[in-house]
Amino acid sequence: MDVYEAVTSRRAVRGFTDQHVPKHVLEGVLSAAAWSPSSSNLQPWHAYVLTDGPLAELKKRAGERLAAGEPWDEPEYEMYPPALKSPYQERRSAFGEQRYGALGIPREDLEARQRAAAANWDCFGAPAALFCYIDRDMGPAQWADVGMYLQTVMLLLRAEGLHSCPQMAWAKYRKTVAEILSPPDKLVLFCGMSIGFRDATVGDARTGRAPLDETATFVDAY
Repeated sequence: MDVYEAVTSRRAVRGFTDQHVPKHVLEGVLSAAAWSPSSSNLQPWHAYVLTDGPLAELKKRAGERLAAGEPWDEPEYEMYPPALKSPYQERRSAFGEQRYGALGIPREDLEARQRAAAANWDCFGAPAALFCYIDRDMGPAQWADVGMYLQTVMLLLRAEGLHSCPQMAWAKYRKTVAEILSPPDKLVLFCGMSIGFRDATVGDARTGRAPLDETATFVDAY
């Protein structure tokens, strides 16, 4: 698979089979992803990979919290600005329509939307998950470095025939994740990532992208 194919075939998959993901594949992906760029080579990421029993235990505990109606953990970073302006709000709304429309869930059915969102805590059935942390003393530039690292991981997973779904939602259950992983206090959970083989029987829709002229400006002599 060439780079262009990896980029254009990558998607946030929300339905996985239970097919085992070999440990050596995950080790190879993360070893290669370590070459991701970072300012002054700080490499400010720290990844934890969960499979088998530990992942099952995390899913169980998260499911119990959900069933009990427990509130989310207090945020350690702001996922979105308090008020999204145009065109970002429109893009977010369009994503919601596509996401739930593919599942046959109408806009007004909030209960069904909540049930679909709850699948986050089961990693959408994935047999492997990655949890990416960053040192809480790091600044915006290092958070950008972590984003580049995660993108590299996702593209390498595609090269191995695997799919993924990055999930900031896990930051809402960060304390439950910490019960399993025991990360040092200096680390902040940025996101989780479900990893596995896509279940083609699960309905989903790939969200579109803005036209190039909305996101890029060419300044040249042509």
